[in-house]
Amino acid sequence: MIKDEIKNLIAEKRAVIGVIGLGYVGLPLIVEFALKNYPTIGFEVDEKKVNELNKGNSHIVDVPSENVRKSLDSERFKATTDFSELNKCDVIIICVPTPLRKTKDPDMSFILAAGEQIKKYARRGQLVILESTTYPGTTDEILQPMLEEAGLKLDEDFLLAFSPERVDPGNPQFQTHNITKVVGGVGVDSTEVAALLYSQIVENVHAVSSARVAEACKLWENTFRAINIGMANEMAKVCNALGIDTWEVVRAAATKPFGFMPFYPGPGIGGHCIPLDPHYLSWKARQHGFDSQFITLAEQINSGMPKYVVSLVRDALNENEKSVKGAKILILGVAYKKDIDDMRESPALSVIDLLRSRGAEVVYHDAFVPEVTFDHAYTIGDGEPLYNQDLTDDLIKSADCVVICTEHSDVDYRRVCELSKVIVDTRNALKEEMRNGSRAKIVRL
Repeated sequence: MIKDEIKNLIAEKRAVIGVIGLGYVGLPLIVEFALKNYPTIGFEVDEKKVNELNKGNSHIVDVPSENVRKSLDSERFKATTDFSELNKCDVIIICVPTPLRKTKDPDMSFILAAGEQIKKYARRGQLVILESTTYPGTTDEILQPMLEEAGLKLDEDFLLAFSPERVDPGNPQFQTHNITKVVGGVGVDSTEVAALLYSQIVENVHAVSSARVAEACKLWENTFRAINIGMANEMAKVCNALGIDTWEVVRAAATKPFGFMPFYPGPGIGGHCIPLDPHYLSWKARQHGFDSQFITLAEQINSGMPKYVVSLVRDALNENEKSVKGAKILILGVAYKKDIDDMRESPALSVIDLLRSRGAEVVYHDAFVPEVTFDHAYTIGDGEPLYNQDLTDDLIKSADCVVICTEHSDVDYRRVCELSKVIVDTRNALKEEMRNGSRAKIVRL
């Protein structure tokens, strides 16, 4: 039986593991397998990325270059743009992006492209796993027919499963090896073998009854977060209107040992999951005649936060007898979360874009991000690129307003408080003792 054949290869560490997509999900995954002495092949369309990896240079903050070099030196890893080598793989894991179209519908082009390559080089005896976040039904509705078009039959010639990625870039506590892996196969055999595979590199595997359950699991997780962040953002607006300290309220509520989980407001939501995943769920719901109102409302609140931040900047400048037009605005932090270089869906981009559309001169400091470019993905778009500025005393003093969009740990916020005229703090980066000793006008979410 094919199930037993692949299980034996995995147990004996003879299974060749192929990973398509060597980004924030794929690279940590393939390096874990390589460090556990599995032969691996990483597939990428970006030739520059492939060349750097084959030199031992990691482009992902959570994967030290030292681990890439160890994997190369042991001859357990190589990166390639040659997809014909998929034929050598006993396991193929798809870790490609799943963005949204302008219409907020799922863009499946990367999954389809990966599926076409697998179909082209498919052979008997392979386990294919999709990790890219997508709507329930993708694995059996899209990938299974593609493999069957290659003349292969599920459970007899190939196995197929879904296991949602749960990467949290920059999180030192939870990484690939200690985040529970949810696994659901298109059939019992696929679930069993995929669970065995992941048990070689992660501490806990949670098997579910189907690929669709696993697909829905990931969307539920991030929709939960998006909705609760939306509520936190709404509460921040209410608290500001009432003259109440939002962050003090959250701290107080978080003392309750049951029935409450703290979520925090911010300038919007960013990253590869929370801004996108709920749309996959709501899109699929619409195909079945169901309107997911919570998801829609949360998206409206969260996507409106950059505009709300700009209104705070406008009001704070007005009190200092300045207008946004012609004002010099210093943005602190443009990555979507602290202490990483990931710019995907960062709300700071929309804040910058909106400020520049209103005539402000915008500069930024973010040691993790050397350059910011703007394209059609943003509301106004088509602005000139910006470049990271050193956070000198003169830069802070020259700004009419400082906007903290991301609270990187390497910034001396006490100095920012001492030298600034106006500060809009969207992340609660300024502690009470800093605020009390500052002459600046300080506005917080």
